[in-house]
Amino acid sequence: MSTYQQRLQKFIEEATLYPVSCEKLAMGRSDRQWLEAVLAAGVKIVQLRDKEADGRTLLGKARMFRELTRAAGALLIVNDRLDVALLSEADGVHLGNDDLPCEEVRRYAPELLIGVSCNREEEAASAEARGASYYNIGPLFPTGTKEEPREVLGIDAIARFSRHSPLPFTVMGGIKKHHLPDLLAAGVKRPAVVTALTQAADISAEAKEWLSYL
Repeated sequence: MSTYQQRLQKFIEEATLYPVSCEKLAMGRSDRQWLEAVLAAGVKIVQLRDKEADGRTLLGKARMFRELTRAAGALLIVNDRLDVALLSEADGVHLGNDDLPCEEVRRYAPELLIGVSCNREEEAASAEARGASYYNIGPLFPTGTKEEPREVLGIDAIARFSRHSPLPFTVMGGIKKHHLPDLLAAGVKRPAVVTALTQAADISAEAKEWLSYL
């Protein structure tokens, strides 16, 4: 089994709660503190997201994330930056609609997990052909983590988008714990969250509670 197949199998079988870092929204706590807390809760995947760090700072942070996630047996996805993902030996990269084209990243990095953001059904329909390993549906609800607000899709989008692709998917955008029953009923296995954890009083305890639902 190739490295890529091993990573994808772990993603499909073990990844449920998908925490995404955001240090500026973590109530004064560092990304390292956030990471240690979510890993202590037992998560099996994390995404490093830092839109403001320069390249050297982000690489240093990614290498720290890699060290801790590897010790915990968790997957590491780097947001946007293929170069940082490769240099830090991350398991994957997540690409937004304005990032590098997925098909070109796949040709250059065949062993990486590649996630793609999908705001329209046609993007989900083309995700597999573009070389994606998984795709994200969102934003489902209003969210303050995006610099430019996008159309809120709602829970009904899950069925509409997922019918177009056999790939595993995540969902994101303003997701809170009270949304979980409806999300699970709609077939969601991997909710991706930022502030639901970064702004929790006890990040580890909150992550454990989310995991208990999933």
